Amino acid sequence: MTFVIPYPSVDPELIRLGPLVIRWYSLAYIAGLLIAWRYLWFLAKRPPGAASKTDIDDFLVWATLGVVLGGRAGHVLFYGGTYYLYNPLAILRVWEGGMSFHGGLLGVAAAEIWFCRKRRIKLLPLADIVACAAPIGLFLGRLANFINGELYGRVSDVSWAMVFPHGGLAPRHPSQLYEAGLEGVALFVILYLLWRRQSLRSRPGFLAGAFLAGYGAFRSFAEFFREPGDGYVGVLTAGQALSVPMVLLGLYLVFRSFRRETAK
Repeated sequence: MTFVIPYPSVDPELIRLGPLVIRWYSLAYIAGLLIAWRYLWFLAKRPPGAASKTDIDDFLVWATLGVVLGGRAGHVLFYGGTYYLYNPLAILRVWEGGMSFHGGLLGVAAAEIWFCRKRRIKLLPLADIVACAAPIGLFLGRLANFINGELYGRVSDVSWAMVFPHGGLAPRHPSQLYEAGLEGVALFVILYLLWRRQSLRSRPGFLAGAFLAGYGAFRSFAEFFREPGDGYVGVLTAGQALSVPMVLLGLYLVFRSFRRETAK
């Protein structure tokens, strides 16, 4: 007999007032953006002073659009298959879930580039502190995935396995919690400890590179426990295949930050 931990079923809807519905999933995005915004204030006060408080306030709007539009577009393009081709109006139903981190990352990156050009702000220093704040949203987003009972893990006989409402009768890894711990808590702590060293945070691109490489590595590891519902790319899951370029780009930025210092 396999013993499992009961899935703590939580209603994905926090409040329903007629047509108005407030879901935990949407609150996770709102809370993640607001907490990250205040954390950016704290980071920007220290050298090298990536941006002013006013710039960060204004960038919040740009980041929100990048996360939502990029995240949804990424889900449609990377994981939607032909469903959205035959159901185009479903693309607008963001409240039902279906957001891609990799798409959101590209959306925020595009917003950063455009914002920095308009404000004449150096791109990499801003990208460094934004990267340090990103795990906050990742942590809350994974908890929201767990509440929704989505993106669950592979079938397992570990003692902490759970039976998810949409995952059949077999117990599974609570992989959303694994990812919340790795991509959220662990990555946040690592980046904070790196940021505390002024010699490292003064290297433009180092922290952004550490985030990209760290997330890519943690996500690739977590994919071994997550149900590969989006198929494979060769021997890699879709999530791993999308994470490989992140790791490579992250390592490039890290090494580039040291080479720039050596050149100076």
